[in-house]
Amino acid sequence: MTKEMKQEFTLKITQANKTELIQILYEMLLVYTGEAKEAHARQERAGFREGIRKARGCINELLASLHFEYELAMNFMQLYLYMNRELARAEVRNATEPLAEVEKIVGKLHAAYEKLSDMDTSGPVMSNVQTVYAGLTYGRNSLTENLTDQGADRGFRV
Repeated sequence: MTKEMKQEFTLKITQANKTELIQILYEMLLVYTGEAKEAHARQERAGFREGIRKARGCINELLASLHFEYELAMNFMQLYLYMNRELARAEVRNATEPLAEVEKIVGKLHAAYEKLSDMDTSGPVMSNVQTVYAGLTYGRNSLTENLTDQGADRGFRV
């Protein structure tokens, strides 16, 4: 993941509600499986394993976020565990086919959460974070990000 992508994901996370956080994890998982596939194509075993390790980290975070007081959580748990096994199978067999299966599942989940996030009207999970305004300002064809609320009391509270 490039530095710019990390900054973009960090910005998204600070402004996201609960539904959007899950959506962001799905996006990150897709980025990491893509990186693993690219490393496999270049025959870089270490990069392949690193991409899978990071993708499994996203799945572990998704597993940790489940609320088992809802029946649907068990279905998600089984799905996440299946994807985790597929990633392990890809690593052991040094194959990309299981990665494609994971990407297919995550793609469908991401699309479903995209629709859910449109209905979720709750506010951001994090409060007291910098507000970022982006737009074309004071430069020819350059994107300038302006940060506000940069006081000493700024911090992340969940």
